[in-house]
Amino acid sequence: MYIDQVKTIDIPSHEDSRGILSAIEQNIDVPFEIKRVFYIHQIKGTRGNHAPIDTDELLIPITGSFYIKVFDKTSSKVFLLDNPTKGLYIPRLIYLEMYDFTENAVCLVLANTKYDPKQYLRTMDDFLTYIE
Repeated sequence: MYIDQVKTIDIPSHEDSRGILSAIEQNIDVPFEIKRVFYIHQIKGTRGNHAPIDTDELLIPITGSFYIKVFDKTSSKVFLLDNPTKGLYIPRLIYLEMYDFTENAVCLVLANTKYDPKQYLRTMDDFLTYIE
């Protein structure tokens, strides 16, 4: 995978006098079937620092904000996630680091696989060795 495949996805949202409703449908609003949903909160320090081997993800900042730095074999790019109507699509084999979380930050993650700890490259060295 290459860094140019990482992209912001607008989440369909509908606003009226009661507020905003945002909804996501698999294979329509996200380019994969959703098999796992999880969220991280009360975050201390950095998160991520890995590359999933077989998992595509959509990360959504439900509240607060944070940065995500993504790497492929040759380049990197930084995204600020601070709007719950926009998610960041990160395909498999992209190394990611998440940092500078605000105190109230909550990140919702939609993934196309069930969790398997053996399917993660946990260091940059492991990532670079794997993709060469």
